Amino acid sequence: MTTMPRGGAADVPGVARRRRVVAAAGAVCAGLLVLSACDKPTPLSTITVGHTSVSAEATCGGERDTLQAAALTKCLADKDIESITVDPDETVRFGVDPDVADKRWTILMNGQPLTEDSDKTYRTIPGSVFFNAQYGAQGDSTLVSIKAGDGKKDSQAVTGLWSFKLKKDD
Repeated sequence: MTTMPRGGAADVPGVARRRRVVAAAGAVCAGLLVLSACDKPTPLSTITVGHTSVSAEATCGGERDTLQAAALTKCLADKDIESITVDPDETVRFGVDPDVADKRWTILMNGQPLTEDSDKTYRTIPGSVFFNAQYGAQGDSTLVSIKAGDGKKDSQAVTGLWSFKLKKDD
């Protein structure tokens, strides 16, 4: 026969309670540790054609710092970007996060401004524009970038660039 110290059976719920408290404290500490290591993601930009959409974080920048011209040129040459097929008869819709819109943004086509800068979160452009030589298009694909500014109208300062490849749908 085993014997238990006097009052030992009464302490079993106390042990279980201590385990739960320790487990809860450990979970809280782990959660705080994970949150402290997180950075705020850069804002997204989205292109929609018909029922298809692609979104991307900034190819360059996307934070508050102004990008230098050399960084922009390198960024525009980046080949690892999202792509979407565009029927020239469709409308291409561009959307940006409100944080980007607040700082003003414009659409670039092959590195050249296609639109005036705007503080709206949404713009539309006919798909045919992106394959029209009059607008600088060459071939069956076009590099389109969304350029975020510094909040001043018509400013040349750039704080972020999101690039996409539009492929002509035959």
